[in-house]
Amino acid sequence: MAEFLTADNLPEGFEYPAEFIRVAEDLELTNLEPWWIFDGDQLRIRATGLRDRYPERKLVPFARRQDNDDLACWDLDRGDVAVIHDFADAGREQRERFEDFNAWLRQAVEDLIEFGDM
Repeated sequence: MAEFLTADNLPEGFEYPAEFIRVAEDLELTNLEPWWIFDGDQLRIRATGLRDRYPERKLVPFARRQDNDDLACWDLDRGDVAVIHDFADAGREQRERFEDFNAWLRQAVEDLIEFGDM
């Protein structure tokens, strides 16, 4: 069973969206190479690091890209999904935005198809 952030480690009022739980826990669809939905210690370490590196942002990470430092996160200030380039200078980390988890998932599947052709 996946080990996501607990209520103690999540921003107040945030709950994982039902569509994320369905994909990650119910279907166990966590390997979308090059994207990986991550959990456990890796997730806790990256979530803590994001808070330290980008204190002005309210981000909850849920996936990492294996071929670079991109992370998919819920952006609680904007109410969407942000792909950020972790470890970039603050203000230069933003890469992409998606309306919601399902929009990000569609792109992740496209990335999976493209990554397999490389």
